[in-house]
Amino acid sequence: MKLMERSRIGIMAMVATILVTSGCASAPNTVTRSAPGADFSQYSTFGYFESLATDGSGYESILSNFLKVATAQQLDRRGYSYSDSPDLLINFYVHTKEKIRTRTVPSMSAYYAYRDPFYYNPWVGYGAYETQIDQYTVGTLNVDVVDAKSKKLVWEGVVSGRVTDSAIQNLEKSVDDAIAAIMKDFPSR
Repeated sequence: MKLMERSRIGIMAMVATILVTSGCASAPNTVTRSAPGADFSQYSTFGYFESLATDGSGYESILSNFLKVATAQQLDRRGYSYSDSPDLLINFYVHTKEKIRTRTVPSMSAYYAYRDPFYYNPWVGYGAYETQIDQYTVGTLNVDVVDAKSKKLVWEGVVSGRVTDSAIQNLEKSVDDAIAAIMKDFPSR
């Protein structure tokens, strides 16, 4: 596969990952943690790593741009300001994984459809069951916040959930929602 094609596929996978928080059937899982002993009162400025994990080879992706804008908005609300020589450096990483779910349910074939409104099952072994297979994508977004001087991770936020078509169609809003969920517990100044 050509390098350009792999990059495009990688970017699309990253885009899909960010979309986990918008349009989910259930709420995404969000986890945040601070490094033991991290003192956020010493930080007032932020910036981004020169090359983000969400960037393509040699260029900034649209996804990275949306992530930077959404993160800057959240950090500005918490009293931090952007700087070319920041106290904190931000990096983003996304990962997608295809999943398959199978389940056995009572058959609702045309013949047995009359049972549908009553929701009763025949006895075990009756044979009126079918296996349903559901394939879906789970996406995960990590936001790493690193002390620029010591180069140590001081805070991380992770959000994961099911990627939906609706989220893919509304990428910028999906990114805004994902970053808002992650940054909800980020320390304010």
